[in-house]
Amino acid sequence: MPVDRRTVLRTAGLAMPALIAAGSRAHAADRVFRVGYQKASVALTLLKAQGLLEQRLAPLGYSVNWAIFTSGPPILEALNAGAVDFAFTGEPPPIFAQAAGVPLVYAAATLPSPRSVAILTEPGTGVKSVADLRGKKVAVAKGSSAHYLLVAAVQHAGLHYSDIQPVYLQPADGREALQSGSVDAWSIWDPFLAAAQVSGATVLTDGTGLMPNRAFYLSSRQFATRNAPALAAAVAAVKEIEAWEPAHIQQMAADISRTTGIPPAILKVWFTRQKYGVVPVTPRIVADQQHIADTFASLHLIPRQIDVSQAVLPAA
Repeated sequence: MPVDRRTVLRTAGLAMPALIAAGSRAHAADRVFRVGYQKASVALTLLKAQGLLEQRLAPLGYSVNWAIFTSGPPILEALNAGAVDFAFTGEPPPIFAQAAGVPLVYAAATLPSPRSVAILTEPGTGVKSVADLRGKKVAVAKGSSAHYLLVAAVQHAGLHYSDIQPVYLQPADGREALQSGSVDAWSIWDPFLAAAQVSGATVLTDGTGLMPNRAFYLSSRQFATRNAPALAAAVAAVKEIEAWEPAHIQQMAADISRTTGIPPAILKVWFTRQKYGVVPVTPRIVADQQHIADTFASLHLIPRQIDVSQAVLPAA
């Protein structure tokens, strides 16, 4: 039976019709570079705040349009719908999207930051370890980096994924569910992770030893083919800002706080454990992605096996 990619995408939390409609209208605009980002997109948030991407793309004849999303999966539905040309997500969203038939390509990868994703609980739940999650409810955004952490952590603890009760929620709803006690744990990434820790949540495990927790910059195959110089300029701008970041934590926190409303103290918790740098998508990175894809396929969380290498841009 053929895969209905829109159905699969929605099961991964990818619904955002208003933005799709806006993207369809924008499709008629000439030389607009449309960026989909989220609060976890430090480099893109800084590029937006500093106007650096506009500076790099203007000589090529492009204006820049920015759209913020709650997580990676909705960004990739926007990419599929033609509403976004340059996307930032964690490891699983492109896997779910590729399995759904989205013609995406990987443009670049970040360095691993395994401490920037974790499974949390609140004091008083009685949950002291991942093994204690047997039969418990765990909030997680489906198709996100935190989703893979949950899968990997449960398996590492000697449990089956079916031994827990995943509750698929976007970050704001997951935080509320944990605080209200309607779930026993929450698998989440920064900056939501840092905010919950500052508020007293306890870490059961982070991604160390369980997943690389890279992020990726992605595009559609059509856009990447037709607009290769613009895509290369965007990746170069990201590399430039990533090289600047480690020595400017204080300024980063101030700039991103003004943009996102997240207090600087929370951002500093996140930034001190974040790894900085953008690299090409190497065979090792492809192999890591393939392992994640195979794990999701074995649990029937995606509808079919995929070959991640088919979504990698050929070397220039």
